[in-house]
Amino acid sequence: MNSSNASSAKRSGGHVLVDALAIHGVDTVFGVPGESYLDVLDGMHSHKNDMRFIICRQEGGAAFMADAYSKLTGKPGVLMVTRGPGATNASVGIHTARQDSTPMIVLVGQVGNDCVEREAFQEIDYRRMFGEMAKWIGQIDRADRIPEYMAHAFQVATSGRPGPVVLALPEDMLTEQVEVRDTAAFTPVRAAPAPADLERISTLLASAKRPVAILGGNGWTPAAVADFTRFAEANALPVSCAFRFQDVFDNNHPNYIGDVGIGINPKLAARVRESDLVLVLGPRLGEMTTSGYTLFDIPVPRQTMVHVHAGAEELGRVYQAAVMINSGMPEIAAALADLRVDSSAWNGQVAQARADYEAWQQRPPAMQTLSPALDLWEVVQQLRSKLPVDTVVTNGAGNFATWAHRFWRYAAVSAHPQGQTRSQLAPTSGAMGAGVPSAVAAKIAQPDRTVVCFAGDGDFLMTGQELATAAQYGAGIVVVLFDNGMYGTIRMHQEREYPTRIVGSELANPDFVRFSEAFGGFGVRVEKTAEFGPALDQAVAFAHSQNKPALIHLKVDPEAITPNLTMSQVRAGSGKR
Repeated sequence: MNSSNASSAKRSGGHVLVDALAIHGVDTVFGVPGESYLDVLDGMHSHKNDMRFIICRQEGGAAFMADAYSKLTGKPGVLMVTRGPGATNASVGIHTARQDSTPMIVLVGQVGNDCVEREAFQEIDYRRMFGEMAKWIGQIDRADRIPEYMAHAFQVATSGRPGPVVLALPEDMLTEQVEVRDTAAFTPVRAAPAPADLERISTLLASAKRPVAILGGNGWTPAAVADFTRFAEANALPVSCAFRFQDVFDNNHPNYIGDVGIGINPKLAARVRESDLVLVLGPRLGEMTTSGYTLFDIPVPRQTMVHVHAGAEELGRVYQAAVMINSGMPEIAAALADLRVDSSAWNGQVAQARADYEAWQQRPPAMQTLSPALDLWEVVQQLRSKLPVDTVVTNGAGNFATWAHRFWRYAAVSAHPQGQTRSQLAPTSGAMGAGVPSAVAAKIAQPDRTVVCFAGDGDFLMTGQELATAAQYGAGIVVVLFDNGMYGTIRMHQEREYPTRIVGSELANPDFVRFSEAFGGFGVRVEKTAEFGPALDQAVAFAHSQNKPALIHLKVDPEAITPNLTMSQVRAGSGKR
């Protein structure tokens, strides 16, 4: 929108706000409409040709969609929710964005200034509510300051370590008529490594005997991935990826050696522990990526560590690395792209590490022990053989997600006509219910790509109603639903810690096939391995031709709780801790 035209006449606060969204490049907003921000919705009507409002069925689902949209496109996700219940519902996705370092702009309705601090209808103090979830929380009390607040919100959300920003919008402010100048579009600010940092990395790498790299976090661009790949190839560097950031580096690349997260390959864990130089680019080194803070000693790792992170406050927070660099990923990757050292000391290690990864990809012990009617390893092999390599895979939280994490191979961050693109959309926070909304957002953002959601039965029903959003907006996603009749992760922990004393983890499920069909989608039930391939063909064909969701209901043996152990083995080993 031309800012001079936008500034030439009085506008309501709601219209000024939507004009600001357009200036900052927003083309998609996710939300549930609310009476507290009607004037914003009216402003969106004026931008209906260049900005769409995706109507969701619950604010938690909308928040997950905004988070997924940002991860997929590299642009800030925008979420609109009403005050009180709308904001509290949305908090699960906002927390997810915080732990995933996802840039998000959250616009929340608020009571009018004439009612504030009276515990008026649906009133909440968002500064206190979102205090630890957001990078910044503000409330716009004057309409003439909307452009200022919006520019600052986008700046904060995208600069340094990205994250969510919450802005509260008092209802009376949104209808106030003002004449105000608009701002220019935001420009993210990222730090870059100093020459001394690069010299130090070069010296450490040249003297290493067992180096390994761990990539992760947000902020990776196609150019950054290409630059780092050149560096890794030239220096025969084994490359792993952090928990739920497996798509930062191409999993089919010969230098890729696996993911460092939950259920890590024991040989990879040993390699990290025994390395003499760990290059950590992007991840926070939180609990999941460090196997409960056991891969590295605290506070000073026994391995020489180089930790690069976009947020200065994260460096040295847990681990005192030998070299700590505050840098964006494009900046550090570009600086490393042409760095070359003599790698003869470890030249053969990447091949061995890759062989360990390939062995870890083979049919796992639990499937060999059970020989179940429905082999989940074979299910993933069928998915890999039939679907495009750049398929977007989403999931929420639960043991079922292990099958996607361990056996699917993710394509790296790459270019797309709608901007950058990722192939793994999953919550670092372990939030259940993220998979279906993330898949819907991915298909809306990039409709030409195949999108598959891995979901558990408990996980699915937390946000399964968003199939209505998929049907409404022509999002032909495929949901692979793992139904074992329980909250599997909780049950596994109960069996290990309190065997035979099971409470609260059993589930009575609906007919999932009919559930999908109720939204105009496709559904098929699979109980045997041989049935899955034809079911997948049907589901993909329906989703692509009808632009509506398709669901494959897998009836899973409860014994198949993890790839490595059956439920009986977990129970039998409970007294051996």
